Amino acid sequence: MYGIFVRVMRQMIASDKSDILELLTKVSLGDISPQDALAHLQLEPYADLGFANIDLHRGVRQGANEVIYGKGKSPEQIVDIVRAMRARGLANILITRIESDTAQILTNAQIDVDYHPIPKLGIAYKAQRASFGNVAVVSAGTSDMGVCEEAALTAENLGSRVTRVYDVGVAGLHRLLARLDVLRQARVIVAVAGMEGALASVVGGLVSCPVIAVPTSVGYGANFGGVSALLSMLNSCASGVAVVNIDNGFGAGFIAHSINRTGGPDK
Repeated sequence: MYGIFVRVMRQMIASDKSDILELLTKVSLGDISPQDALAHLQLEPYADLGFANIDLHRGVRQGANEVIYGKGKSPEQIVDIVRAMRARGLANILITRIESDTAQILTNAQIDVDYHPIPKLGIAYKAQRASFGNVAVVSAGTSDMGVCEEAALTAENLGSRVTRVYDVGVAGLHRLLARLDVLRQARVIVAVAGMEGALASVVGGLVSCPVIAVPTSVGYGANFGGVSALLSMLNSCASGVAVVNIDNGFGAGFIAHSINRTGGPDK
């Protein structure tokens, strides 16, 4: 049996780390044979589709499967990528920045996809998983909700419990202060704001957990497509604030989950 486990570990395995641990636990309990476990894990490091090389080892290296960035890809390419990932047994396949017509094409191709129109995000072959910790996603205004939901759904899809606190920008500070007890229960906060981007600094000065600031392109002309909010957040005087790129809800959600999972099963 030891030799089989050595062979398994030497192979870069295409699966989520939690799935691998569950599989090995079943082997240790005798619920599945080592040979069956090896057959499940014995996969190539990537799948070459000609137009795309799908990284099947992303789950082992980073704890999450490769994410499909939909913008710029044809619906047919996305269909082929999802099918190739599913053929390797992958689930909770995240597809970002796709329009509703692309989601419909996926559905017509007999792909099980859960589409969210506000962030333009799809989750193919969604599987239930236990959630843990507490990521708070906070928005300055309702117009920021697309970026907020991209962050929230990304973190949720990876396994984090998410609390949404929307439309609490600094133009009405009392709205944010009314939810302060919720924010202080979070392990990490994603603060999303356009215009002048002041929300991240205010939140950062009120809580002890890390704050991931997301500037959005929401705003009038002098907002420069989110550059003014980006610079405000980069120049924040609040400690513990880090900044991702403009409108990068996915990146913020992924980082938030990574921080959240370091805290253990729950808080």
